[in-house]
Amino acid sequence: MTTKAILVTGGAGFIGSHYVRTLLGPHGAQDVTITVLDKLTYAGSLTNLTGVSDSDRFTFVRGDICDAPLVDELIARHDQVVHFAAESHVDRSIAGAADFVRTNVTGTHTLLDAALRHRTERFVHISTDEVYGSIDLGSWAETSPVSPNSPYSAAKASSDLIALAYHRTHGLDVRVTRCSNNYGPHQFPEKVIPLFVTRLLDGGKVPLYGDGGNVRDWLHVDDHVRGIELVRAGGTAGEVYNIGGGTELSNKELTQLLLDACGAGWDSVERVTDRKGHDRRYSVDCTKIGRELGYRPTREFEAALAETVDWYRDHRSWWEPLAQRAGARA
Repeated sequence: MTTKAILVTGGAGFIGSHYVRTLLGPHGAQDVTITVLDKLTYAGSLTNLTGVSDSDRFTFVRGDICDAPLVDELIARHDQVVHFAAESHVDRSIAGAADFVRTNVTGTHTLLDAALRHRTERFVHISTDEVYGSIDLGSWAETSPVSPNSPYSAAKASSDLIALAYHRTHGLDVRVTRCSNNYGPHQFPEKVIPLFVTRLLDGGKVPLYGDGGNVRDWLHVDDHVRGIELVRAGGTAGEVYNIGGGTELSNKELTQLLLDACGAGWDSVERVTDRKGHDRRYSVDCTKIGRELGYRPTREFEAALAETVDWYRDHRSWWEPLAQRAGARA
């Protein structure tokens, strides 16, 4: 059996660590070794890798994807790259976009440049449905034009285009995935579901933007990493693949579900001024990945949401230090 050496950037974050735990788990890919490259910023934690960090197929390197000599050294020793590392919180990008441009654009270019130099076998670039902008009706296909509205999504769209250009110009095997809103265990408590859950569990207030009518498609992280692995193993070079969860909810509907799950009422909700440039609705068409690679979401939303709430209820020792460090509960 030929073993593939995979470099996973951002592998100590929420989605990246779930991917690593999945591949190195008992039902994962037995023909891979994984090196995680992660800067361990506020949203990354080595505790996310507990359970696989002692595997003889796992290596951790603390470092920055913008560090060209380090990136070059690592990519030279790996067959494939799965690139999660990114600044990803929209509110933070509105407050200051410089880190988003540096990490998401310059960091991605640094990785691609090294991958081209060493003729990396495969480069899977993880992106977001937010690059498409907002859609009132219907769903985005992979052929839809990008039209980002926040500094975060603009930086991600830029990285997508650079990655695809390396395929079209240089023939590098680049595959791009664009996912809808993720949820599940180990998600940093500034994102809406863990933010609401952790505050409600403490009897606190939660913020609801505007009229609460903004709509998102929700994707459990289990389904997301399964989709990514299908693309890595069987996708086509130069192609984009949407990965969705099939559960569209308004923020108001999601808030009601979270209030019910945490035993709280609407007196725990504070209406706040809507976010600048707030996209009204996201929706991705997953026909392509289903037809070509057999993907379909398997996690039923309400059951998986209840499981997620229970995880945060049972893992205060994980989220409380992170929330305090980042000021996510201020």
